Amino acid sequence: MNRKQIFIFGFLLFAVSGANAQYTTTKIKDKHQAYTDSLKQVKYDNIFPIWGQKAYQKGFDIPYPTGVMVNYMYVKQGLLIDNMRLGIATENLDVPLTSVDFIEFGDNFSTASTVIFRPDVWVFPFLNVYGIFGAGTSTTEVNLQFPFELKSVVDQNVSTAGFGLTAAGGLGPVWLALDGNITWTKPELLDEAVKVETFGIRFGHNFVFKDRPDRNIGVWVGAMSVSLGTNTVGEITLRDALPPETWDRADQIVDAYYNWYDNTATLPQRLIADEVLTPIVERIGAADGDAVIRYGLNKSVTQKWNGIIGAQYQPNKNWMFRTEAGIIGDRKSFLLSVNYRFLL
Repeated sequence: MNRKQIFIFGFLLFAVSGANAQYTTTKIKDKHQAYTDSLKQVKYDNIFPIWGQKAYQKGFDIPYPTGVMVNYMYVKQGLLIDNMRLGIATENLDVPLTSVDFIEFGDNFSTASTVIFRPDVWVFPFLNVYGIFGAGTSTTEVNLQFPFELKSVVDQNVSTAGFGLTAAGGLGPVWLALDGNITWTKPELLDEAVKVETFGIRFGHNFVFKDRPDRNIGVWVGAMSVSLGTNTVGEITLRDALPPETWDRADQIVDAYYNWYDNTATLPQRLIADEVLTPIVERIGAADGDAVIRYGLNKSVTQKWNGIIGAQYQPNKNWMFRTEAGIIGDRKSFLLSVNYRFLL
């Protein structure tokens, strides 16, 4: 496949897009014909996107190649937890973690509010490369069901960094965008950052203003998948891990634990409980909020995929204002975004 064939293939499959909500098509309305003809006369001398001059010669209205985006993102999603390991921190820095494989969990979930800065560049008219840099807060609620009921709610600051790619193009009257990114999110209470892989697919249409071909409103539907790095290790004080209502029922927790321990626990379960569970429960009963618990667990999302809808208003080629919501599936999300694009 020669260079010309690669160029045509790229436009047919992905063409040009404004990071989810622009598209290009060779079907031109009569009222926009003059604008399209003017694009063919553009002398494009910027480095990016590569083949930008060829795109203009074909009448494609490509976005400005460089942009900065600021996003506010809220996400709430269910979590599955297994392979639980626990330990009580001491002066010994190498705290051993004991597997507590008989622990059972109820419904667990996490919520996060993050502000993200996202610089990007269109390397080709159909391929965008971007970076992700963000900070925010997260809340994780874990509900223990067996051998006793216990709720843990942890609030912490998080930071994130990563990169991603968007490929997009026109398919007749609609556009298609494929987006994937990898980020490393570091909650302050974890030893290491958690790797998060996100992939999204979106189908949409742009409604172009009659007298302003560079102005449009785009709407879309799609789906998104999220995969988390499984192994999580960290430490937390009991005071930070348990909400006030849990401390209020500390006596009930202790009674429920020893009722299980004395009456239904098997010998192997008691041996494990003696190492980690009993000391933790006793500290809860003594209201010792300063006790530091080391933990390890495997964590994944309850549902990998969820449905999304979105819209964008582009008043001109410099500014884009976007919103998107995850409304179908276990994961619920909300996005507000401002994007400024410019020529270098």
